[in-house]
Amino acid sequence: MTVHEIRIDYGVPLSREPHKGHNRWHPAVDPVLRCRAGDEVVIEARDGTDLQFNCDSTSADIESMNPSRVHPLTGPIYVDGAEPGDLLAVEILDVATGSFGFTAQIPGFGFLRDKFPEAHLTRWEIAGGWATSPDLAGVRVPGAPFMGIMGVAPSTEMLLRVTAREDEMLRRGELALPPEPMGAVPAGGDIAETGLRTIPPRENGGNVDIKQLTAGTTVLIPVFVEGALFSAGDGHFAQGDGEVCGTAIETNATLRARFGLRKGQATGPGAGIRFEQSDRSRPIGGPTYATTGLPIDSEGVGHAENLTLAARNATLSMIDYLEAQHGYTRQQAYTICSVAVDLQVSEVVDVPNFVVTAFFPLAVLGGA
Repeated sequence: MTVHEIRIDYGVPLSREPHKGHNRWHPAVDPVLRCRAGDEVVIEARDGTDLQFNCDSTSADIESMNPSRVHPLTGPIYVDGAEPGDLLAVEILDVATGSFGFTAQIPGFGFLRDKFPEAHLTRWEIAGGWATSPDLAGVRVPGAPFMGIMGVAPSTEMLLRVTAREDEMLRRGELALPPEPMGAVPAGGDIAETGLRTIPPRENGGNVDIKQLTAGTTVLIPVFVEGALFSAGDGHFAQGDGEVCGTAIETNATLRARFGLRKGQATGPGAGIRFEQSDRSRPIGGPTYATTGLPIDSEGVGHAENLTLAARNATLSMIDYLEAQHGYTRQQAYTICSVAVDLQVSEVVDVPNFVVTAFFPLAVLGGA
């Protein structure tokens, strides 16, 4: 087992270190390093806005924020042996954050964007496992650090399919974010012109914003290209399920992870990532397996901000898991989901794709 490191300069934005990362999803982004299954990687990452806020920032600074720079990701990392159809297993060993964080309410963004049209910034001081703020007297938030974004490169076919799907959403008058070369890293060329924006999560993972992806969790991400090309970023010190105003306690972060492969275990469209946890206290303790759902129907058509469809897909993915991995019929699996699986809304802001997570306590099977 080898430990690799990707260290960055937190004093400069991603555009000054383009050899360390990117902010668009595209199969042609060159890998930063190469590793093997079983290796560990330490990944430093800038905050989700690429250092556009600091402890002296005010709400007025949100108006001048450049949204095309968001989500400076560190990577990608080429994992030897990863092939399309595999699941990349990312075991999260640790997530450490910076001492400064912020929460920004951005006009036109967030679950209640129609009710909160004005910019608002909250600054956080992070120390001793807690976040406090000079802007929120009497509030003390416990830390549960995680990376808002963990994902792999799309294939060329997936890139074209997703672009067409999201273009169709725009034509229907739904919210979606088409490719935008301004602010792209790498700058210029096909990656900037056609790369997928990082705001919405998709089949390749990405901006899932699932607060349970903390240390001790193994994330399972479908592989679409040789080597997987894994990247991470958008560190969060703490977040509520839903991330309703659009941001968490955003901060610089360092991820330590170990990579593995589940050969041939990837599933179909709309399923999203999966993950395993060593312990989950409610409603039953012990190991947990979780599936996620995106608002993409069985024909591959996207339906922006459709929480019902995301919940259906999370449940169907869990049924697939119980059938394939534990031998239950689909009707038996459906019953198990009804009596033991918890559906939770993970995020309702990363348009057009909301995320619902289904949690299953493995102790129910009697062999945890």
